[in-house]
Amino acid sequence: MKKKNSGKKGGGVLRVLALLLPVLLALVLIRQTAFAKTYVITDGERVVTYTTFATDPAEVLNQAGLTLDENDTYTTQTGEGVEEITICRSQRVTVCYHGEETVVTTFGETAGELLSRLNLEVGEYDVLSHTPDTLLDDGMALRVDSVIKRQESYTSTLPHETLLCNDASLPTGTREVLTEGVDGEMLLTADVLYVNGEETERAVLSEIVTKAPVTEVVAVGTGEIPESADPDAMPVIAGGYITLPTGEVLTYTDSAAIRATAYTHTDAGCDMTTYTGTTVHKGTVAVDPRYIPYGTRMFIVSNDGEYVYGIAVAEDCGGDIKGDRMDLYFPTFDECIQFGRRVCTVYFLG
Repeated sequence: MKKKNSGKKGGGVLRVLALLLPVLLALVLIRQTAFAKTYVITDGERVVTYTTFATDPAEVLNQAGLTLDENDTYTTQTGEGVEEITICRSQRVTVCYHGEETVVTTFGETAGELLSRLNLEVGEYDVLSHTPDTLLDDGMALRVDSVIKRQESYTSTLPHETLLCNDASLPTGTREVLTEGVDGEMLLTADVLYVNGEETERAVLSEIVTKAPVTEVVAVGTGEIPESADPDAMPVIAGGYITLPTGEVLTYTDSAAIRATAYTHTDAGCDMTTYTGTTVHKGTVAVDPRYIPYGTRMFIVSNDGEYVYGIAVAEDCGGDIKGDRMDLYFPTFDECIQFGRRVCTVYFLG
C-alpha cells in the first residue's frame, strides 16, 4: 500500500511540471522579445531591418552582414519603436584645381560643397567640369580650370631671301656678296588662350610688316680660273667668308680649335675605304661623330700658320679619335710625318 501511494505522488509532480513547462517557455520568450531591439539600417538605396540583442551599432552592422570600408561612417537615431542606423559611404574624388591634382574623401557632398570645404574658390575665369549642385560619386574627377583669353601683340622676324646671279667676270667656283641680306620684322596681333597659365591656342588676327627684309644678292662666278693664282698662298678668312687664292669665296658658320694628327691608308687597321663607305682622298677627315657629325664640310688651317689643309669632309673615324680630336688623311706616310701633330682651326662651311 505504501508503494502505491508513493507512485501516485510522483505521477502528480510530473503532471504539474508538464503543465508548467509551456508556461515557463512562454515567459522566457516574452522576456527575450522584450529585451531585443529592431534596427532599420539604410545603406544608400538599400534598407535592411534587423532584430538583435546587440546594442553596439558596429556589432549590429556586422551581424547584419554590412561591412564598412576604412573611411565609411554611420549615424544613429531613435525612430518610432525602432533604432535607425544610416551608413555614410565614402567616395574618393580626384580634384584638379588650376592644374594641381589631389585625391580627397567625401561623404555624399555636391561639387560646390566639396570645393567650399577645401577652400577652393571658383574665380571669374574658372571653368568647372561639373555644376556646383552635382552630387559626387566614387571615382569621379572634378576639374576647375582657369581659362583666360587675351589679345596680345608681338614682333616676329622675317628672314631675308638670297638671290644668286651669274657673273662671268668672276672665276668659276667663286662667290661675291653684292648686297648684304638683312632680316625684317613683322608686328602680329593674336588671340591667345591660356588654360591654368599655359598657352593652348593662338589665333593670329593681323600681320603688319614694320621692317621689310633686304634680299641678299650674291654673284656666282662663271668665268675662267686665272692660271697665275698661287694655290699655296694663304687664304683670307674674316667675317664669315674665306677667300681662296684662286678667288673662290667660301662661307662659314662657326669655327673651333681642334687637335689634329695625320694618317694614311697603309697605317695598321686602315685601307682605302672610309667608315662611311667613301674612298679615302686628300680632304678625308676621321672624327668623333658625336662631336662632328659625318658629312660635315670644313676648311682646316693650322694655328701656327704653316699649314693649310683646305676643304675637308668628315667621312671616317678612329679608335682613339674622341671629342675634339681629328685625323687628317694624307696619301703618303712622309706627308703624315711632315704634318705631325698640330692644333688647327676648323671653319664649318655653310
